[in-house]
Order: sequence, then C-alpha cells, then structure tokens
Amino acid sequence: MTIEFKARGSTGEIWLYDQIGEGFFTDGVTAKSFQKDLAGLGKVSTINLRINSPGGNVFDGLTIYNQLKAHPARIVVDVDGLAASIASLIAMAGDEIRMAGNSMMMIHNPHSMAMGDANEMRRTAALLDQIKGNLADTYAARTGMDLGTLNAWMDSETWLTAAEAVQYGFADAVTQEQRVAASYDLTRFHNVPAALRRAQAENTAKRRDINVVRLDQQAARIAAVQRTAATPTPAR
Repeated sequence: MTIEFKARGSTGEIWLYDQIGEGFFTDGVTAKSFQKDLAGLGKVSTINLRINSPGGNVFDGLTIYNQLKAHPARIVVDVDGLAASIASLIAMAGDEIRMAGNSMMMIHNPHSMAMGDANEMRRTAALLDQIKGNLADTYAARTGMDLGTLNAWMDSETWLTAAEAVQYGFADAVTQEQRVAASYDLTRFHNVPAALRRAQAENTAKRRDINVVRLDQQAARIAAVQRTAATPTPAR
C-alpha cells in the first residue's frame, strides 16, 4: 500500500492508501510522518485527500484528523475503497466528503490489549470508554446524529455503503465506482459484509493502488473529451 503527497500549484494531493500507524508487517502512516509531508505541501488552498485504509492506531489517526482540521486549506476527501475504523474518523476532517459508489465506511468501538491485574484491566477499559466518547463526539459533529445511536452503531461495528454514508451524514456525495475493490486483511473485524468478503477473496492478487485509480480517472477524462468532440455543433 502507499502514502503519497504532491503539490500542484495551489492544490495539494494526498493518497492515504495504507494502515494508520506502524504495524508488525508494515510501516504504516504515522502522525509524525504525515505532519512532515503535510507541511511539505506548502501554502496550498485546497487539499484532495484520497482514502483507502482499514484504520489502525487510534492516536495516530486522531492526530492526523486534528492536523487536517487545523490546516487552512479546504479539505476534499474521496473514499476510493475503504475508510474503516480510525480511517473513517480521518475522513470526517473533510469540508467535503465523497465516496466512490462501491466504497464502504465502517465505525466501531476502539480496541486495545492489556496485561496485568484487575486494576490494570479497569484502567484500560476506562481509557477505551474515553476514546470512544471522543470518536462519537466527532462523528456527531459531522453527521448531526444523536450520541445514543452512534454509540449503538459503534458497539455493533456498523458498515455503511456509499449511499448509506450520504444518507446518515458521513459523506456528501456518491461518485463514480472504482473498478478494483479494496483489498486488506479484515479478519480482525467481526461484521464484514458478505459482498466485501467475496470481493476480498476475488481480489487477493489485485490490491488497489494509486496507479489503478489514476488509470480510471484518465480513462474517464478521455471519454469525456471524446463525447464532447463527437457532439455536433448546432447550426446558426
């Protein structure tokens, strides 16, 4: 997977196609590296943030969200494949949030591991409750949903299609489908939709990368130009 930053004039482009935070088998996207590259975009007025991520470390994700919210540029988010777990929280930083027609978003309770006595377990549980409250407040601020419903949805690990995300205020618009489904190891999640599980099985060797989406975008632009050229000019 990939994280990439580019600046083109007054527009910055970020491709967040990786897990959030360091993992056992991948470097992931840390808040420290994200901030360094974000600053490297310079004084851009618009940032296009493209997301395809299963989530990861909650504190890295919260920090990245806050970095984006504090940035003076207008943030336009495109969910190209998957915005799950803390990646869905990062998406909430967008002034405009768009989802590809075959993309998905997922919210759930924060997870952790603990080792020690009962007191340590209780401290960990209390921390997780605090984190959940912060996440729910952020979702509520973006969607306008009540906290009771959001807490229940997080308890249930709720997966949303693009249309559902727009319906409930997590996104603003549904855009053209991308041709390759997101491909990540989602075994740590409990309620992955059957259709997404099938897509995972079918696309194990076809991980969505930046080049695939760029090819789709280029093809769409060429088709639009061809349609314009083929349209007859009205006689005057």
